[in-house]
Amino acid sequence: MLNSSPSWNFSHNTFVLRGFPELQPQRRLLALPFFASYVSVLLGNSVLVHVIRRVESLHSPMYLLICTLCVVDILVVTAIIPNTLLGLLFDWNEISLAGCLTQMFFTHFLSSVESTLLLAMALDRYVAICQPLRYADIIDSSMFVRLLLFTLVRSGSIMATLVGLAGSLWFCDSNVIWHCYCDHMALVSLACDDTQKNSTAGLTVIVCFVGVDISLIILSYMKILSVVLRAAAASEDRWKAFHTCGTHLMVMMCFYLVGSVTFLSHNLNIHIPIGVNTSMGLVYILFPATVNPVIYGVRTKEIRNGFLRIFKLREKKKKVFPAGKRQT
Repeated sequence: MLNSSPSWNFSHNTFVLRGFPELQPQRRLLALPFFASYVSVLLGNSVLVHVIRRVESLHSPMYLLICTLCVVDILVVTAIIPNTLLGLLFDWNEISLAGCLTQMFFTHFLSSVESTLLLAMALDRYVAICQPLRYADIIDSSMFVRLLLFTLVRSGSIMATLVGLAGSLWFCDSNVIWHCYCDHMALVSLACDDTQKNSTAGLTVIVCFVGVDISLIILSYMKILSVVLRAAAASEDRWKAFHTCGTHLMVMMCFYLVGSVTFLSHNLNIHIPIGVNTSMGLVYILFPATVNPVIYGVRTKEIRNGFLRIFKLREKKKKVFPAGKRQT
């Protein structure tokens, strides 16, 4: 019975976030790399969105997916890093249960949306390279509408269930969350009652967004690589294709692998030091958001040319209309 234990007469409504307890004396120095990473994410992804928006030749499905990925990266990092910085700099570590559940939903929802976008980008390249004659028929505006609906339904329903189950728990013991943000299992591990449903929901997330998505992504890139290597006559072209596909897969594997470990460590009772677990939870969000503008922007010829075109156009305008003079 619930009333048989005095400690079950209440449930915490406020929690304290403690991500790096062993580094508390150096927490203000620890804020520097997080701040630098956040600025890098904002600048890199914002520039990429601006270039794709301004250059008309980049208004194709693949680049629109990249643009959407950049927006999602900005949002998911903004959901956790500003709050983390406030905690490290000013010891503002307290968060309400409602605020915690809200942060949890948006963090996991946006991460799952990113997974869907990575899958859509891999399938887009597969159709473009392996089925080029059917590309215009398969990749069209209706496909994007279906993708949007699929993403919202899959990610929204699963993450809402995940957060709803966490919000229904009683937290009558410790209210210290050993993480920098409200990770699902970091909060659930503090519950006093049965968390079997929460563990099952966590495993469902892994199956839906790792087991399905990463399998299809790897299969798509294997098909792409096979077609490109057969078509490439020069060894230099083959190496370029292998390097491009390999780079994309490595970034994706970091996103999926590290994210899976952080989810599964609690489910499988795998002991990971608090600092390591917190770092992994931040890396799987920060690392892809930081390198995606490089992987999909700087290393993509069309986007690089679009950036240079905008830059040169502005330089020409400055030369034609110097400061203080106006066009008549």
